[in-house]
Amino acid sequence: MPQPHFLLVTYPAQGHINPTLQFAKCLVRIGARVTFTTSVSARRRMTKVPSAQGLSFFTFSDGYDDGLKPGDDKDHYMSEFRRRGKENLNDLVVSSDNEGKPVTCIVYSLLLPWAMEVAREHHIPSAMLWIQPATVLDIYYYYFNGYEETIKGQAGESKCPIELPALPPLASRDLPSFVAASNAYPSALSLFQQQFEVLAEETNARVLVNTFDALEPEALKAIENYKMFAVGPLIPSTFLGGKDPSDGSFKGDLFQCSKDYLQWLDSKPKSTVIYVSFGTIAVLAKQQVEEIARALLASGRPFLWVIRNQKQNGEQEKEEDKLSCREELEQFGMIVPWCSQVEVLSHPSLGCFVTHCGWNSTLESLVAGVPVVAFPQWTDQGTNAKLIQDVWETGVRVTANEEGIVERGEINRCLDLVMGDGERANELRRNAEKWKDLARE
Repeated sequence: MPQPHFLLVTYPAQGHINPTLQFAKCLVRIGARVTFTTSVSARRRMTKVPSAQGLSFFTFSDGYDDGLKPGDDKDHYMSEFRRRGKENLNDLVVSSDNEGKPVTCIVYSLLLPWAMEVAREHHIPSAMLWIQPATVLDIYYYYFNGYEETIKGQAGESKCPIELPALPPLASRDLPSFVAASNAYPSALSLFQQQFEVLAEETNARVLVNTFDALEPEALKAIENYKMFAVGPLIPSTFLGGKDPSDGSFKGDLFQCSKDYLQWLDSKPKSTVIYVSFGTIAVLAKQQVEEIARALLASGRPFLWVIRNQKQNGEQEKEEDKLSCREELEQFGMIVPWCSQVEVLSHPSLGCFVTHCGWNSTLESLVAGVPVVAFPQWTDQGTNAKLIQDVWETGVRVTANEEGIVERGEINRCLDLVMGDGERANELRRNAEKWKDLARE
């Protein structure tokens, strides 16, 4: 039997690349050949190209080789990414055939419905790699298949829960932001719609989900039209208690810098440090950053806070955007522009994670057994926060004021609940340990 050859294609954002790369590694480990492709802009942000026996890495130009800049037309970018991505995928399929290594399956991450079209044109089986929880996939599916009015009609009535088959009751703040009435990104919703329309044309639609069976048993079985398989948690196996010799090539994040923060963490007592990170995309309002800063000072606990360097995003930091109390903050904690999150979360000094609830961060907190203060911003994060607080019970969720700002008192209330000595904190820690064991299993 010829060696299986998987062609993996992903959107060039870090939150898409990391789980897709871990999935590539899983395939290589079981003897498959993998060709991984994304755009040049992602390659330029990597310190090194991942290497492993059986893995090839190819990039193509999407016309934005330095990445999207503030003010760029996102719709134009997505249409160029689609056009050039399709060409690249076609070329890879043809050249693999000519080299006697035919592609046997195409796996594509979110927002790339055109990859399935290429697979169909070449009569190659394909599967979508869904890099959000199964619960979020179900909500989108219901939204596009008969439940739009239920979701939209009740989303404004926060007192009236939204009931969807096989899912917990949802309030409007628990929905993915793209299906909320206030959605500011209609083009994103239409991309999801295209994704589901293309899936609907498949006679045997396969969806690989970055989750695990024990975490979302009902959600994984909710949609009869799809075969949904849990293939997660897609994080480096060394952090799941495994010992994989190829992990060195993939360890931690792909976008690296100094690791002084690990020595700083070594100097702190067990379970005392608050880790604060809002991922690689979310940009917080200046007022919100100040409220977080004041809450951290008031808490009196050591903290590690990731504040991204604006220059990395092609922006200049303005004087008015600088923290007013940075010197004071650095007496209590450490502020860094980047860190290897999986290494930080698995450090014994960590006591809690203040997170935007991106799905990779959520899974990493579960695998590390670290309780969470859920601070969602947009897209799937509100749903993830709902699951964290009410379903898995590993954290508490902040509540914003009428202007959408989470005030320092509310942040401190949540930090005390998670880091304190009370029964609630003990319960959250016990649940975090339980999910850590199940994730590793």
